[in-house]
Amino acid sequence: MRTIVVTGSASGIGKATKALLESRGDKVIGVDLRDADVEVDLSTAAGRTALVEGVGDLTGGRIDGIVANAGLSHEIPLTMAVNYFGAVATLEGLRPFLAGSDAPRAVTTSSMASLREPDAQLVEAALAGDEATAMARATELVEGGPQHFIYPSSKNALSRWLRRNAPTPEWAGAGIPLNAIAPGVVLTAMTADMLGTEQGRESVSSFVPMPLNGYMPAESAASLFAWLVSPENTHLCGQVIFIDGGTDVVMRGDSTW
Repeated sequence: MRTIVVTGSASGIGKATKALLESRGDKVIGVDLRDADVEVDLSTAAGRTALVEGVGDLTGGRIDGIVANAGLSHEIPLTMAVNYFGAVATLEGLRPFLAGSDAPRAVTTSSMASLREPDAQLVEAALAGDEATAMARATELVEGGPQHFIYPSSKNALSRWLRRNAPTPEWAGAGIPLNAIAPGVVLTAMTADMLGTEQGRESVSSFVPMPLNGYMPAESAASLFAWLVSPENTHLCGQVIFIDGGTDVVMRGDSTW
């Protein structure tokens, strides 16, 4: 039996992933604000420390996989705190617990939005590990009026962090495949209002085209997560896998970068 930590486990992709892994016989440590084995706020330093302590208490400091999935989609500074700094802290904080596994695995959630224009200052502050500057910049963006930079920037920065770190001694050198999925529009409570009207669906489709089977259920992303944290995944390193019904292909054509 493998032990997998799943953040954002109380809803959406995280909930579907937890259910799928448990149905396959894995032990899942769910992490969320509420209704979870470890209830913490990953937007705060205290919450990130409590995550590591809580998982350590429940597992004896030994796990087999990390699914750093918790995230927000709102254009507010909190989104940067959770999506980037919370995800990185989860991966780095729990990485030592993978040392005892015969097949350690780690994965996080990026987004097709990582392809959209980010705010360069916000991304660079994040990659520099300067959360205070990043949060100040996110606040400036909000105060500047309706824009859509914070969410794409959080996922752009996370994808770049992943690419930089996956091949390092700490990850690949320790036998840990570190990768990400990048979903398109997922049918969850987070998107229900947005997709609740014909006008809303048309608006979403205009900037997130998904020609293959349309909007996707959370279970589709969960199935990909399940393989990425399985022993079968032996050589995927630093990949951001777009599970988006074709959005990436439509937006970037035949470019692979």
